[in-house]
Amino acid sequence: MPLRSSPPLVTVFGGGGFIGRYVCEYLLKSGARVRVAQRHPRKAFFLQPLGQVGQIDFVAADVTKPASVELAVAGADAVVNLVAVFGRGMTGINVDGAVNIARASAAAGCKALVHVSAIGADPNGKADYAQSKGRGEAGVRAAFPDATIIRPSLVFGPEDQLTNRFASLLALLPFYPVIAPDTKFQPVFVRDLSQAVAVAALDPPKHRGKTYEIGGPDVMTMRALTAEIGRLAGHPKNLIDMPTFASSALARLGFLPGAPLTWDQWLMLQQDNIAAKKSKGLAEFGITPTPLSAVAGEWLGRFREGGRFRPRAESLGTS
Repeated sequence: MPLRSSPPLVTVFGGGGFIGRYVCEYLLKSGARVRVAQRHPRKAFFLQPLGQVGQIDFVAADVTKPASVELAVAGADAVVNLVAVFGRGMTGINVDGAVNIARASAAAGCKALVHVSAIGADPNGKADYAQSKGRGEAGVRAAFPDATIIRPSLVFGPEDQLTNRFASLLALLPFYPVIAPDTKFQPVFVRDLSQAVAVAALDPPKHRGKTYEIGGPDVMTMRALTAEIGRLAGHPKNLIDMPTFASSALARLGFLPGAPLTWDQWLMLQQDNIAAKKSKGLAEFGITPTPLSAVAGEWLGRFREGGRFRPRAESLGTS
């Protein structure tokens, strides 16, 4: 149900990002007015054609600066926070920034706040990222108790840094070393996740105060995920499981420029990243999850020899 009879105004922090662009698309299609808030609004101007005249606007906002956050949420019915970093500045953005948004949203009288976190968020986690996301969640709950917190697993989509990165490496390397081959993930399609975020923002009576862990329909080990990406990209390779001691040693050098893996990333890879069984996930939003195999070939086809218009091997009857 809508927040009110007139079109609601939703401020989306990070609306021009990978997930944000799809959240904005769903909100605009629903008839909502959207205010995109980010440090460099011009980078989100590509969203303009998605809305009608006057339906979308842009505002400069830095989540580490409370005054700019307050201006961005002024008059909004709902707020969505998609801003997060991995690495430097995690405390300032994942914790303090999240709290700034929650406090400003509460002070402005916003009816809904959707905070996108991550599976594995834990104030006492081993990884700094997990700690920052866990502390951010706690701060949001304290400042805006009715906030909806959404924790996704790995997110895949046309612009992602997951399938595209793996596919590019698989296209270059004669064999592929798999780090944490047995760790389990539940990759979720960006459009499914974004629709859930938009629905939560527009229907606070149903979703307020709840925490959802969201994954896709398939639980996959890192090895299986890598193999599937290689198949869809037309570059199936020999996969070699990297021993834990070797990947740990590699991660210890993560502070060096160009290092493929940081120590914090390695720590995150030591635990499964799947939704809790008690979480209703996408079903709570009436969304049928999309498998990776059903859609990823659409953008990974560009990595195939001859480009994305070349038929896949399986369609030619070859292996």
